[in-house]
Amino acid sequence: MATPVYLAACVVPDGGLLRAARYRDVHLYQGFAHAAFDGRVPYRDFFMEYPPGALAVFLPPAVAGDAHYNAAFKVLMALCGVATIFLVALILARLGVSQARLWTGVMLLALAPIALGPISLNTYDAWPALLSVAALFLLVSGAPVGAFVLIGIAFAAKVYPVVLLPPALIFVWLTVGKEVALRAAAAFAGAAAVIAVPFLALAPHGLVESFRAQAARGLQVESLGGSLLAVADRLGLYDATVVHRTAPAISYELVGSLPDALAVLSSVAQVVAVLLVAFLYWRARDGSWLLAVSFAAAIAGFLAFTRFLSPQYLEWLVPFVVFLEPVAWVVAGVAFVLAQIWFFHYSDVFALGGYVWLVFARDLLLVVLFVLAALALRRRPVENQDTVLLEDELPLRVPS
Repeated sequence: MATPVYLAACVVPDGGLLRAARYRDVHLYQGFAHAAFDGRVPYRDFFMEYPPGALAVFLPPAVAGDAHYNAAFKVLMALCGVATIFLVALILARLGVSQARLWTGVMLLALAPIALGPISLNTYDAWPALLSVAALFLLVSGAPVGAFVLIGIAFAAKVYPVVLLPPALIFVWLTVGKEVALRAAAAFAGAAAVIAVPFLALAPHGLVESFRAQAARGLQVESLGGSLLAVADRLGLYDATVVHRTAPAISYELVGSLPDALAVLSSVAQVVAVLLVAFLYWRARDGSWLLAVSFAAAIAGFLAFTRFLSPQYLEWLVPFVVFLEPVAWVVAGVAFVLAQIWFFHYSDVFALGGYVWLVFARDLLLVVLFVLAALALRRRPVENQDTVLLEDELPLRVPS
């Protein structure tokens, strides 16, 4: 039932399934695929700002031909969405939720493309999101090494899944021990290396430059710090300047000493947020359910405080929001909808027009979502219960 609802929802947004192409990202992917099939080596013969694992979804649609690349790509992303819904349903069932909760979560995911709007099928972010959900499924199913292989592949596709490592390592360490956790960590590194090392050998400078281009971006207008300064500019409290950079990576950044300082603080806040999630999960020691919550919290914290935030990044959150409480669903839904309202008004956002208020509101909602997820991690096991049974049914002592 969820699959036809999801596919119908994918048709609704402008640029959705079965609708014409209007978005630049897919055309970029097509250009990379065309160059690769022409025999040119990514990072060596042409610059690609995306990690090498992204080629796994850039290349297959090219088989359909130039005229049908966009349609084939969107079908591929829709299939990723269907697989994600299926895996989330399996995870919810394994966690023992009620039928009502399971169906509510599944249907929320099925309707998500309507809230996400044009980004739902026109970027490749559904691919690393699927890999991350699949990793969670393997973790709660007792296959930690396989889970870390998938996190490694996801990292090689989009980088952000690295924030899932701390809670995932804690879960494995507590449930099956240190030795398995170390093997799992090695599996992560090995999987990422298998994808990245060939390109590193062929084009070391180009691959490093690709990662550096992403990491070196300044404070982007859509980030929390950027939107705060944009709003201050609207109020006459700060004179903001936006610069459009096209090399090595495309961005619209605020320039000046204050934006530079906020960019550094944003990066520090990201690290603190991820470490806080790991600490709270370590203290809770409450098995698989809070592991899913910790994944949601880690991604929410990473997004809330990043210095570069594009609308498609919200797709990373979608599968994990269902593990939070209903109030978090509402907060996330409003944030998703806000992000698509200005999708066709980016010129106004970059000119620091009135739409920056909506950007700032969206960013604040992401902070609220992170706080809600972090607070959920503070939930303690049932009072007077000395042990908590995890997925492998090994008792774990809960500190008094």
